[in-house]
Amino acid sequence: MLKTFDLVLIGVMTATAAVTYTIKHRAELKLEEVRRLEAEIKLEKDTIDLLKADWALQSQPNRLERLVRAYNDELKLQPTESTALVHAKELPMLKSEVPVPDVTEAKASAKGATEASAKSATVASAKSATVASAKSAPDTAKGAQATAKAQPIPMPAPRGEAEDADQIETGSVEE
Repeated sequence: MLKTFDLVLIGVMTATAAVTYTIKHRAELKLEEVRRLEAEIKLEKDTIDLLKADWALQSQPNRLERLVRAYNDELKLQPTESTALVHAKELPMLKSEVPVPDVTEAKASAKGATEASAKSATVASAKSATVASAKSAPDTAKGAQATAKAQPIPMPAPRGEAEDADQIETGSVEE
């Protein structure tokens, strides 16, 4: 009986050794993968540092001024006006966010504007008694059409409190 018990224990020990070896082998493979990933991360960080240094060299004001002077005839660059700078909130909507115009309203407003200009031309020509005033009637009609077509000049929205640079959304990946 002792022999069968010994054989069972030897079998259990062999199975345990095989499982232990398998676990050890898998752990070594995972450790190699971790080291490989750490090396890739280090390479990416080094590349980012190199690109930042390159960007710092490329965007130096002295270098940019020399390039502007050298290529001014081709580029025809102009200084940016202070009114051209806006906050992110002041930018227009994306094309996908613009509401679709109602075609029937556009046709009705165009038809109403045409009828109004025709009425003003008729009234102006009926009131004119002399040839000189009759000659000015078409100019009056053109003036009425010009004022009907005139659009208000868009003005920039007033700026509120000065925002902190950290609060502006730039789409940056880093936090």
